[in-house]
Amino acid sequence: MDQLPSLPNSLTEPDGSAVIRVLSYNIRSMRDDEEALARVIRACAPDLVFAQEAPRFFRWRKHAARLAAKTDLVVLGGGATASGPLLLCSLRAFVERTEDVLLPRTPGLHQRGLATAVVRIGAARIGLVCAHLSLQRAEREVQAGLLLERLAGLGAPYGIVAADMNEGPDGPAYGRLAGALQDCGAVAPWGGGPTFPVAAPERRIDAVFATAGVEVLACGVPVGLPGVAPADLAAATDHLPVLAALRVPAAPAAGATDPARLDRHRG
Repeated sequence: MDQLPSLPNSLTEPDGSAVIRVLSYNIRSMRDDEEALARVIRACAPDLVFAQEAPRFFRWRKHAARLAAKTDLVVLGGGATASGPLLLCSLRAFVERTEDVLLPRTPGLHQRGLATAVVRIGAARIGLVCAHLSLQRAEREVQAGLLLERLAGLGAPYGIVAADMNEGPDGPAYGRLAGALQDCGAVAPWGGGPTFPVAAPERRIDAVFATAGVEVLACGVPVGLPGVAPADLAAATDHLPVLAALRVPAAPAAGATDPARLDRHRG
């Protein structure tokens, strides 16, 4: 397997801008090979992890804490209280606040939620939203709009969203987010593209998005990244991860989280 082009390392620049690594990963309730999962995450060296399908039931906090410990990270928020989305972070992140949000539930469908936080890395201040959207098309589109409202409500000058979209870029929910935010994998493709299913990936249903003003340096599936073994990717879970390198400025850009810009598709 060819080695990927080098990915920028995490650093804080002289003006306080932060170069960060962001990982989005559906971990299937940690039901698969937990050691392989931890090795993949460690090899990606993320500052922020947006995990979907985190453990939600018996001793879920213990499971989340164990994964954080194995990956040299700490639990930031989410888990069962967000109905699955989980945020982990490195010690670079100074946490301002966190909030777990349950979304309106359609009878007969799975409860969905958002894990949200506002953090500072260097002099960059960033709102975070981790999501796992519905299996039902119409509900997904509604949830995408609610996600954008929640991101705007965080009040941070910059924002990062990562989600298992349960649909590709041609879907309405994906299009709603990509119309309001930067689809990092489309802006600066790097590595692989499709994320599901892991055995023969053909659909790009996992994505990282960023608000205007965030510079997308690279984003994609880290197949070929040093330390990321194909056997570990196959054993860890049923999705492939998405890794992004982003530069977040220290100073806010005017209107970077203006709600009108975050959802251009609202009628």
